[in-house]
Amino acid sequence: MLEIFVDADACPVKDEVLKVAYRHDLVLHLVSNQWLRLPVGPKVNKVVVDAGFDAADDWIAERAGEGDVVITGDILLADRCVKAGATVMGHGGRLFTADNIGMAIAMRELKSQLRDMGEDRGFNASFTKQDRATFLEAMESWYQKTRRSSSMP
Repeated sequence: MLEIFVDADACPVKDEVLKVAYRHDLVLHLVSNQWLRLPVGPKVNKVVVDAGFDAADDWIAERAGEGDVVITGDILLADRCVKAGATVMGHGGRLFTADNIGMAIAMRELKSQLRDMGEDRGFNASFTKQDRATFLEAMESWYQKTRRSSSMP
């Protein structure tokens, strides 16, 4: 059965993921290091992990696999989940695949080095309504494609 795993601590699209999960009656795991105030239903599992480094990532990576989807902005978690066979989607709706995850890791490392040298201040633009709509469209499109290519109801 398809399950959705969300790296929820800094996820700006939790509400959009909830919409898709409710609409299609999917199991959803919201994994975080702290309690989240979100409406939940019977198939929404709020998981609070220990405060240890990468505890939420480890929880997700140990459980997500073939047929599941992981929502994360963490490139290293995305890499672990892609290798486990899960579909991985970033907050902007971009799919991470075996073909593009290496470049994403390389860009992450480059940006880290630029920040360390003071060449990049790490500014990220605000997440807009359009960004949310784009993500929601990508999530719905992914679900419909998955449903058509499998025996899902």
